[in-house]
Amino acid sequence: MKDFYRDNLNFSLCGMNCGLCTMRLDGYCPGCGGGVGNQSCAIARCSLTHGRVEYCFECSDFPCEKFSGIDEFDSFITHANQLKDIEKARRIGIEAYNEEQRLKLVLLRDLLAKYNDGRRKSFYCTAVNLLPIRDAREAFDRTIAARDFGQSTLQEQADRIASAFEEIAKAHDIRIKLRKMSRSISEE
Repeated sequence: MKDFYRDNLNFSLCGMNCGLCTMRLDGYCPGCGGGVGNQSCAIARCSLTHGRVEYCFECSDFPCEKFSGIDEFDSFITHANQLKDIEKARRIGIEAYNEEQRLKLVLLRDLLAKYNDGRRKSFYCTAVNLLPIRDAREAFDRTIAARDFGQSTLQEQADRIASAFEEIAKAHDIRIKLRKMSRSISEE
């Protein structure tokens, strides 16, 4: 979108963790406000008319009607915690939030580099995005530390890691699956 640029390309204006998105990881999306190629977005246009706020929570109108149902459907990345994440960033501060996301990205890159059997990219991105970092890290570390893990095939390793994440998710009442999108912000 013309004239819409942001410094933090890993956490969007409206609360998505862009740094954990498959499209961003593969280089198909520059992230929210990353320059040429950004799609028109109603929230980005709103930011431009409200003093170019870096995060929606900085706007005096937040949360506005644009956030109604925003976290009900997914795109390439989960929107499940979008409003919750932007509220968390406001509460703990953007520096602390970015550090948590950096730790999640380190874990995600390790998963994708070593334990992706060719079918886990979206699952790993969604799991790392939705699970608390300490729980995701603990499940991962515990799984790969198992005595027989190194003798397993890549498929078996990926299955075991996925099972550990699913177990943690179930304990938090989290569903690690992208939900079909019926509308998009860019259509508004």
